[in-house]
Amino acid sequence: MTIRMDDAALAAFLETAFPQVHGDFRIDAVTEDGVRVRLLTAERHLRPGGTVSGPSMFALADVGIYLAILSRIGPEALAVTTNCTIDFMRKPSAGAQMICEARLLKLGRVLAVGDAMLFSEGMEEPVARAGLTYSIPPKGIS
Repeated sequence: MTIRMDDAALAAFLETAFPQVHGDFRIDAVTEDGVRVRLLTAERHLRPGGTVSGPSMFALADVGIYLAILSRIGPEALAVTTNCTIDFMRKPSAGAQMICEARLLKLGRVLAVGDAMLFSEGMEEPVARAGLTYSIPPKGIS
C-alpha cells in the first residue's frame, strides 16, 4: 500500500480536524503496514488505582486505525468507525504511556479493516487487542 501521508502530515491533520484531542496522541511512525501512535497519558485518562482506563485505550485503538487508514488514502475526515471489538488482556502499568501498533488488514474502496495491539510502556506483553472496521466515504464527500 502506498503511503500518502507521513507522520508529520498525519499530526497536522489530526490537530486541524480534531483539535479536541490535540495533545493526547503522538504519532511515532508510519510503518510498512500501518502506524505506531501513543497516548500521552494524563490524569484524565486514568481510572481509580492509577491505570489507564478502558475508554482511553479504546480511543487509542480507534485513533491508531484511523491514522493508519489516512496514511494510505490521504486526508479524509469523514472515514468513520463502523465496528470495534476490544479484548482487555492485562492491567497496564500505573500512569504509563500507552502505545498502539495499528496495522491494516484490508483496505478497500468502501471498508477498511485493521488490528490494533496496545502496549503499556515498559511492558513486553500487550495489554489489549482491538479489531476495527471503518467506512470510507465515496470520493468527493468531505
